Amino acid sequence: MRGHAAVRANVRTAAWRLLGGEGAEEVLPCGGAASWTALDEELRDVLRYRGAAPRHTASLPVPALCHPDGRVREAALAHGPRTPSFWYLAVIRCADWAPPVRLRARALLEERLRTAPDETLRTLTPLVLRTGRRAEGEWALGLFRAAYEARPELAAARLDDTRDTATRRLAARVVVTARRPGARELARRAAAELDPVLCRLWSDTALAVMAADGADDGAVDTLLAARAPMVRAAGVTALRRAGRTSEAAGRLADRSALVRACARWAYAQGGGDPHARYRKLCADPASLAPGAVAGLAECGRRDDAALIRPLLAHASGAVRAAAVAGLRSLECAPPALVLPLLDDPSPAVVRRATEALLPYAPGLPAGELERRLAPACPTPVRRAAFRLLRARGGLDQLRAAVALTTDADPGLRGNAESAVQLRRWMRDVPPGSAEVAGLLDRCGHLFSDYVMAGVRRRVGLPG
Repeated sequence: MRGHAAVRANVRTAAWRLLGGEGAEEVLPCGGAASWTALDEELRDVLRYRGAAPRHTASLPVPALCHPDGRVREAALAHGPRTPSFWYLAVIRCADWAPPVRLRARALLEERLRTAPDETLRTLTPLVLRTGRRAEGEWALGLFRAAYEARPELAAARLDDTRDTATRRLAARVVVTARRPGARELARRAAAELDPVLCRLWSDTALAVMAADGADDGAVDTLLAARAPMVRAAGVTALRRAGRTSEAAGRLADRSALVRACARWAYAQGGGDPHARYRKLCADPASLAPGAVAGLAECGRRDDAALIRPLLAHASGAVRAAAVAGLRSLECAPPALVLPLLDDPSPAVVRRATEALLPYAPGLPAGELERRLAPACPTPVRRAAFRLLRARGGLDQLRAAVALTTDADPGLRGNAESAVQLRRWMRDVPPGSAEVAGLLDRCGHLFSDYVMAGVRRRVGLPG
């Protein structure tokens, strides 16, 4: 939202400068698609409602293209100078609600695409994709899609010369269908990609190509070395077709649950026993990875809890956190076992322990949790204790929230103030309680006098 507000503020200033006679290239030198659509709306709003436009607005090229009067917009399309800003606004006019304006803009854009296809596709595609969501925007979108399909080398160029996500996705779909890259190129693109949608497209297409043309060890190795989990998962899946299922054993302890699931499948396809492999890994604490603990729990056998439980004292915080999560998924994490872990020095362990204790929050000893709200306790511990006390509701929630309204941590202090103001605790507090009255006196700054009077009446106190 902050980015959107910044765009609107910049465009508002640009609109008044344009109405003062300045050129669009100086006012909006490198505006993106969002800036041009916002400028169109802002200029029309100023000209229609604010009454502050110059008398000869129709003679100003950019404001004329955004004028509320369709006849002025049509004339600006016919006679306006063919500057870069003209073509950006001509794209917007291709989705205009007035048919004469729309048809003239479309004829101009078709001609522009015939005479300068490379520059037109490079500069205008992001705006075409943005306006393509409008009621009349499908025409320009279809025109540009057909232009890319006719010249797929231009689509390939867009993949490397733009950072616009929508443009790269369109170009990638065209490249995949029209050029049919080889498995190695697809794997390379998948491994280097940052956009999750394109990661999925490149890796899925690489798998499809290898299914049709045969496995490629180079492509498989590239997929396996990727940072994105879905790309590594594709590489693990490809191990079976490449006859390398034994290598899936090395992926059983991957940090990604998706990769671990694919590794279990591939390893089993080669005759291996993933469960036995996990048990062997967890029996060696010295070289244990957190993914191995998580993978053993994902096998879903409750008798494995006996092997996971000792790992709650492992030297690595990541392994301890994985052990807590694993015991929770196996439904073998009783409160008596997990409650002491709220004091663990690793914030990850504290978070996992809190998640495991939340279903049991009403039955936990309130005193044990309130003790952990003390300023001397680490912030993750105070945050966990408050989360559990908040889940208890009633007087326990109010007492904890009021205590933390003066906490040194701004995030925790804000959560406490929010808990008081939401007033969900009111349903379960004893009516007419002197303790409730004292707590409300301590947090009176969070309510207006009128609201506080209503709160006091609802809990049985004099307003």
